[in-house]
Amino acid sequence: MPPRLFVIFAESAHEAVIFRRGPTGWCHVIRWNTHNDTFHSGAWFKGRIYPEKCDLSPDGELLLYFVHQGSRFRTSYTHAWTAISRTPWLTAIGLWPQGTTYGGGGRFTDNRSAIIRGHMSIHPDHPGAGMSIAFGDVPHHVSCEQVEGSEWSGRDQNGRLVFTLNGLLMYRNTKGIDVCLADFNGYTPDPQPAPPSAGQPLRAFKQRSNRRKRKERGR
Repeated sequence: MPPRLFVIFAESAHEAVIFRRGPTGWCHVIRWNTHNDTFHSGAWFKGRIYPEKCDLSPDGELLLYFVHQGSRFRTSYTHAWTAISRTPWLTAIGLWPQGTTYGGGGRFTDNRSAIIRGHMSIHPDHPGAGMSIAFGDVPHHVSCEQVEGSEWSGRDQNGRLVFTLNGLLMYRNTKGIDVCLADFNGYTPDPQPAPPSAGQPLRAFKQRSNRRKRKERGR
């Protein structure tokens, strides 16, 4: 069976995240630069990611995600949780055990603030330093359903009508011709360790970025 694809676009940057589901029991996270249509493979997850409940920060750097993993049932994570990480990895900066697949997930309100569905206590090992979190009800991501027969469709930052079908990421050009951007069929689960930067506290990461910017201005 071909994998199923779901896409979320960043609001203020040429970035997107692709959730690839398949083979059975596996999900894969892929970062997509929509400016030059390059793709970067990230985390493989043995469990289920609910992409409609996920979100990407406006700058495209952070991923808010909601997952279910039955093997964690008797742990402090419970079998379902909401977390924030650096895309395309799932290394949690902040994590909120949910204990049920009802609710969960959320939306960013700016690059370092988010609203999470429900009301949960944060996991002590993933305190979400540098993030401002509120709790409430926010909408899910959905397909715009502009391409008949597609699994998902939407508009990217360039205004292109993008859609997914049978493991292919496509767009429909101004002449009505469908063009393949990427073929995500044939992938085999290949979990790799996230880079060290994925697990750095957000506050420390921002401080280094600011120091680097000051050095660049002083050149």
